[in-house]
Amino acid sequence: MRWLELLPGSSTARCRALFTNHADFSDLTPTQYEAAYSWLGENGLLLDLRSSTAVDERVFRAALASSGAMWLPDADVLVRCCEELPDDALRAAEALGIPVAEAYEQVRAVSGKVGTEARAIVGNAGESALVRLIAQATDARVEHVAQYSDGFGYDIAVHGRRHSLHIEVKSTMRRERVTFYLSRHEYETMRRDPAWQLVVVQLTRDFDAAAVASVSTEWIHLQVPQDQGSFGRWEACRLDISPAALVSGIPRLAPVLSPGTTGLLLPDARSA
Repeated sequence: MRWLELLPGSSTARCRALFTNHADFSDLTPTQYEAAYSWLGENGLLLDLRSSTAVDERVFRAALASSGAMWLPDADVLVRCCEELPDDALRAAEALGIPVAEAYEQVRAVSGKVGTEARAIVGNAGESALVRLIAQATDARVEHVAQYSDGFGYDIAVHGRRHSLHIEVKSTMRRERVTFYLSRHEYETMRRDPAWQLVVVQLTRDFDAAAVASVSTEWIHLQVPQDQGSFGRWEACRLDISPAALVSGIPRLAPVLSPGTTGLLLPDARSA
């Protein structure tokens, strides 16, 4: 915070000299100041020294985003009020003089960005892993349509001679629960496209597929919200899939499986 407060009106060298020689800043060592300066640079906080965002807020957000805290990508589920803020976030907020209510808002903002980025990485890995599995198990043509457009309402198209399947992939690296977001466009595609199928891919830490399961369109239809009036419309919703809703493998691929292929690609995601 001291670096960010002083740098807009002074040079790095003058700030360094001040921190080293002035009694008001002697509570920290020169090594600590240098470590702090390196951390600010690594987290992009030196790029806009005249930002209108308060210094404590900038530091708190950067500390959260760079922390690697396991709870952060799922804060929308795990941290639903101020009382549920984890201890590490509370300690950081206290050190920076940030009120708990404001810290909660910052956690929600940062977790949304981190969660979106993490879902994109995991989602792409799950789609690629499933494309490879299907290509190995069937003679049908497998097209990863999400690589060149997100307008289809599904991610993978399987083109068999007499059977096709349009697969929307939801990927996860977690074992204890399966939660995903369904867009309105994906839902509307499901309703009008009889070949549409939702498939859950559970990934290992190396982004290999550990398990595959399907979810029926009937179950999805029962879970999504309903528009209540003429001027309101949901555009995305979060669905928590119960184990009972998961069906092992991809049964609808059976007509295009290669001769001698048994099972449904991988074990049931419920047991993984």
